[in-house]
Amino acid sequence: MDEDERGNNAVPQQLRWRAQEGRTMDLQLAGKKALVTGGTRGIGRAVVEGLLAEGASVAFCARSADAVATVAEELSVPEVVVRGSAVDVSDQEALAGWVDSAAQELGGIDVVVGNVSALAIDESPENWKTSFSTDLMGTVNLVTAALPHLERSEAASVVTISSVSGREIDFAAGPYGTFKAAIVHYTQGLAYQLAGKNIRANTVSPGNTYFEGGVWPSIEANDPEFFAEALGLNPTGRMARPEEIANAVVFLASGAASFITGTNLVVDGALTRGVQL
Repeated sequence: MDEDERGNNAVPQQLRWRAQEGRTMDLQLAGKKALVTGGTRGIGRAVVEGLLAEGASVAFCARSADAVATVAEELSVPEVVVRGSAVDVSDQEALAGWVDSAAQELGGIDVVVGNVSALAIDESPENWKTSFSTDLMGTVNLVTAALPHLERSEAASVVTISSVSGREIDFAAGPYGTFKAAIVHYTQGLAYQLAGKNIRANTVSPGNTYFEGGVWPSIEANDPEFFAEALGLNPTGRMARPEEIANAVVFLASGAASFITGTNLVVDGALTRGVQL
């Protein structure tokens, strides 16, 4: 009886061979074409960087033309294509035009990441309207425009960005939390509807994520008591870094996650306490 059969140092032969050869997981993103909305800062930019690092070509958008130009220049590398465009995702016509032009420039679309949020917290009528048009319909219209291109892909994937505020009642339970919850529901429906077309759809729900230019540094400076309270809720003692959220997004977008569809992956450092059924 060998060591595997006895259970001592039991490592399957295939895994031993991979370790000996120095092999790591292949995300199968090299040569793929991806779209990312809200790609100039925070989680969105980290997703763009993560996809590029895996060899994917990326078209990203954001509202600020200056920020788009700066990031496109900073991330430019000779091996892959990266293109930035100034687009307001709440403008359905402009969004659809960007998707089609990006698909033409990249030579198709394999991955779509819907990341934009209005971050509208207060429960004013204007915030409800803005959250609906940006968070929810910006996601729906992005996917709708991309679907004809995704249907031609051999490894199509949609990843939407929700939030832990869409999962439980917290300080952002108004427009922001409501429409983030709707994104999870919408994406689950996509997964079921599109499975027969070999298009996967998943959601990533980040916890509080700290990055320069984001909402949390502003809260830290202007409302330190609330910042300390929010920080204290997380048993890790810190907030997430954008790249930690992006790693989950890139994995779900990849061929390595080929049988994962219809899931909501919470990345929050054990911030939330409810059981996700």
